[in-house]
Amino acid sequence: MIKGLVVLTTALALFLGTQRPDLTTHDTGSGAGAVQAEENIKFRWAFGAIVGKDRKFVSVNKDTQLATGDELKMLVELKKKCYVYVVHRSPGGTIALLFPYSLKQFSTDYVLNKNYYIPMGRDWFKLDKTTGVESFHLIASADRLGELEDLLGQYAKADPEKKADLAELIIAEIRNVRKRYKTFTTLAERPISIGGNIRGVDKVEEARKPDVANVAKEISANNFYSRTFTLDHQ
Repeated sequence: MIKGLVVLTTALALFLGTQRPDLTTHDTGSGAGAVQAEENIKFRWAFGAIVGKDRKFVSVNKDTQLATGDELKMLVELKKKCYVYVVHRSPGGTIALLFPYSLKQFSTDYVLNKNYYIPMGRDWFKLDKTTGVESFHLIASADRLGELEDLLGQYAKADPEKKADLAELIIAEIRNVRKRYKTFTTLAERPISIGGNIRGVDKVEEARKPDVANVAKEISANNFYSRTFTLDHQ
């Protein structure tokens, strides 16, 4: 389990409120929401980890195994106006909305070409002694996902005994959204190049931690994009 998520979950409860966002419905085929010829989702994404006794910095690009004490950080940078969500599920089944920092952020601080770090600032998540499977769900949509946001809002305000059922509903909704938009296409996932060289990963220096922006990749898609990163926390 990640240290720091209790704080994030509490902040989520404070910020979400009861507002249910407007949602523009997608239809496959003709009519509103039909697949467009040109990408309408484009953002930079980075997921980095500091691992092992030698504190090596690596890019997390696939399901992987990590250990207690390893540290994690992510980044989102919008290149086109779309709605990006990062949802974490702990080994114990608890849910935390990692990005946006609160759903109100979509109307208050959600701009193009700005690095949004997860967690904010210089902090990193750290894997504690609670082992098991951690999952991170990265979702991007041309429109806000009203049903998912509504469930996240309910979860944030729910009594402890109701959270387990709501957590299952949130994961089920993520699966349902993927099924609804399965015909939409990921156009590209490519590393960012500088001066002809792809940004690589370096060993962590003693005095500071690396900037995960150095391992960012650019993702573009039509209408919807989704990926899950599963971490086997040993």
